[in-house]
Parts: sequence; structure tokens; C-alpha cells
Amino acid sequence: MIRPVLRMGDSRLLKSSATVSQFGTPELFSLIEDMRDTMAHLDGAGLAAPQIGVPLRVVIFGVDRNPRYPHAEAVPETILINPHLTPLADDLEEGWEGCLSVPGLRGMVPRFLRLRYEGFDQFGTPLSREVEGFHARVVQHECDHLDGLLYPMRIRDFSKFGFIEELFPDGVNVPEE
Repeated sequence: MIRPVLRMGDSRLLKSSATVSQFGTPELFSLIEDMRDTMAHLDGAGLAAPQIGVPLRVVIFGVDRNPRYPHAEAVPETILINPHLTPLADDLEEGWEGCLSVPGLRGMVPRFLRLRYEGFDQFGTPLSREVEGFHARVVQHECDHLDGLLYPMRIRDFSKFGFIEELFPDGVNVPEE
């Protein structure tokens, strides 16, 4: 089922999410299915449970070919529950981001270039990956939602934040998220 996505300004997006304590339940499977349906409907690269009003530490992400991310490398479809992120270096990279909860806007956001993420899938199977680039950016962006953070809170230079049509009036060089 496609669910409405909360938008910036909704106080529920600013709260920390609860740890998932039971895996393999019908409720968890239903939540993940709704998140998949919602993300696919909106051509998203990822979605966090708090974005649809569920305050649990669950994110999904993945990009193969997506019109919103024409230049992005592929990111495998992933269900990540109770994630823990560990930067693998201090290197930060600035990159354009957008968000389904902040529609129509883009901003330049610093993120760790390389990291390890760990957590569990919907069955409670441990998951651990070392990633970089766009994959690392997507994971950090989605996991921020679990701690009540939206990408504009990480922007350092607000001259690089605005409506897509104003920042990229030619419509040709719209950056991937």
C-alpha cells in the first residue's frame, strides 16, 4: 500500500526512532512492503519508516535505473533494520541531495565518503557492508531520518540550497540525489 510521506515541518520527522525488537513478524513484513510500494511510486532511492509516520529503526534503499538519479551508480535493494554506521575514513564529500520529505528542493550536503553499515534484515539476519560514493550517501541520508535529522540540517552553505527550478533553470544539469 502506498502511504503518504510526511513533509518537513511535521514534528514526527524530528524524533528518534525505536529499536526493532522482533523480526519476521507480519507487522514488520507489512511495513516493509508499504515502504517499498511508497518508494517505488515516488521514484525514491530510499525511504525511512519515520517518513511514513512509523517511528521504528527501519530503512530501505536501492537504485538500479531511476529517472530521479540518471547518473547514479547502482545500489542494491536493501532492507536495513537497527543500523549502525561506522566511517572508514575522515574524508567528507559534498554532494547534492533531495528528499521525499523535502519535495522540490536540493541542497549540497557533506557526507562520509566511505563507511561500514551493519544491522539486520527483516528476518533478523545480520548484514554488514563496506560502501562508498553514492551508496554511502544514500545510507547516511536514510539513517539520519531515524535520529530525527533532515538533510537541510547538515547543509553548510545555504547558497547551495533551493528549489530545483531555481538552482537548475535549464533542467538539464539537475544533479542526482
